[in-house]
Amino acid sequence: MIAIRAFREGVSVGDLALARRALAVLEASKVAPADAALLRFADQVAARDWDGARATATRVGQGPLDFVGPVLRAWIAVETGGDALAELGSETDNAIERRYSAEARALILVAIKRDAEANAALRLLLAQGGGLEMRIAAARLYAGRGDMGTARALLAGDDPAARAQREALGRGAKPTAAFGTSTLFTRLAGDLSGDEPSPLVVLLTRTALLLEPGNDRARLLLADALSRDGDGRRAVALLDGIKSRSPYAGEAERERIEILDRTGDGTAAIALATRRSAAKGAGGDAARQLGDLLVSADRYAEAADAYAAAMAREPGGGDWVLNLQRGGALEQAGRFEEGLPYLRRAVELAPDEPVALNYLGYALVERGLDLPEAQGLLEKARRMKPDDASITDSLGWAYVRRGQVAKALPLLEQAAAAQPGDVEINEHLGDAYWASGRRYEARYAWRAASVHADAADKTRLAAKVERGVVD
Repeated sequence: MIAIRAFREGVSVGDLALARRALAVLEASKVAPADAALLRFADQVAARDWDGARATATRVGQGPLDFVGPVLRAWIAVETGGDALAELGSETDNAIERRYSAEARALILVAIKRDAEANAALRLLLAQGGGLEMRIAAARLYAGRGDMGTARALLAGDDPAARAQREALGRGAKPTAAFGTSTLFTRLAGDLSGDEPSPLVVLLTRTALLLEPGNDRARLLLADALSRDGDGRRAVALLDGIKSRSPYAGEAERERIEILDRTGDGTAAIALATRRSAAKGAGGDAARQLGDLLVSADRYAEAADAYAAAMAREPGGGDWVLNLQRGGALEQAGRFEEGLPYLRRAVELAPDEPVALNYLGYALVERGLDLPEAQGLLEKARRMKPDDASITDSLGWAYVRRGQVAKALPLLEQAAAAQPGDVEINEHLGDAYWASGRRYEARYAWRAASVHADAADKTRLAAKVERGVVD
C-alpha cells in the first residue's frame, strides 16, 4: 500500500526516481497496477531496451489498456525495422481499439514513406472527425523528412491554432518509438481529461514528457490535471515551461487563467483575462473567456461587453452559444430589451437546442411577454429533454402564468422532486399550490424554498408564508 501511494505521488509531483523505486517494489510483489507498466515502457524506450519494451507492450496489451499494446509494439517495429503494420493487426470490432489503431496506422504509413496510403488514411480520419492533433503529428513527420509542402498543407487554413503550429514546424520529428509513444499517450490523455482529476492522465502526460520533453500539449494537459487535483503551484510552474514562441503559448495563457479561477483567485484571473482579450490579435476565444469569468463574478454588464467583443471577432457574429451568452448577460444586467434580439438569434441558429429554447421561453414568461410563443418554446424544449428539472419547472411556470394551474402542478411537483434544494422551483410550486387553493402545501413549499435562499429571497418568501400571494 505504501509503494502504491509512493508511486502515485512520485508521478504526480514529478519525482520519477521515487516512482521507479516504488514500481520496482510493486513489480517484485506482482501487485503493480496495470497502468504502471506505461512508465516502465517509457523507460525501456528511452534506454533503447527493445526486448524489454516489447515484453512490456505485450503485458500492457493483456490488461485494461489492451488497445494500447499493439500500437506500442508497432512503433517499436518502426524504429527497429520490423513489420509495424502487422503488429497493429487487422480490423477489430472494438470501437476504441479501432480508433487508436487507425490513427497509429496513418502515422506509421507516413513514417515508412507509403505516402499514397498515408494520405488516403489521413483523409479518411479527418473526414471522420479527426482533429488538429492528428494533423499536427502527421505534419511533424512530413517536416522531419523535409517534405515541408505536405506538412504545411496539413496545417493550412486561418485557424489560429493551426497557423501557430504551421509557423513552429521547424525540423519536424523523426519517426521514433519515443515520438509514437509520446503522441499516443498525449492523445489518450486528452481524451481522458475532464472535470475530475485522473491519476492515469497524470501518468500518461508525465511519460509523454519523459520521451519528448518538448511536448507542450502534454505539458498543458498535465498542468490542467494537477490543478484539478488541487496542486495549482506545480500546474503554474509547468505552464512557465511553455515559452512565448511555442504554438501552445496562447493555450497556456488560457489555462493559467483557468487555474487562477479554479484555485479561488478570481480577481487575478479576470485581470489576466482582460489583458489577454485586449492584446493585439486576440481572438474571440479570449473575449469569451473574459465574459465567462465576469458572469461568474456577477459583473453582467461588463460580461455583455466582452461577449460583444467576441462576436465582433468571430465569423458571422458568433454561434448560438455566444448569442445566448450575450443576451443572457444583458438580461441579467437589467437590459432585457437589448438582450432579447440575441436570445432570439440563438434560437434561430439552434432551433433544436433545449438550453436556448428554455432560456428564451422562461425570460418571456417571467415578463409576461408573448406567453403563447413562450409556452411553445418550452413545450418543445421539454419534449427534447423531459427529465431536465429546470425545463420542466419553466414549462410549469408558463402554465401558471397562463392560468393553467392544473396542468402546471404535476410538472412543478416533478421538478421539485428532482431538485428539492432549488429555491426558484419550490417557490413556483408554492405559488401554484396557492393559486389552486392548497394553502397549507403552498406555505410548506415556500418554507422549503427559504432553506437555501439568500437574504433577499428569504424576506420575500417569509412574506408569502405570512400573507400568501397578494394579487
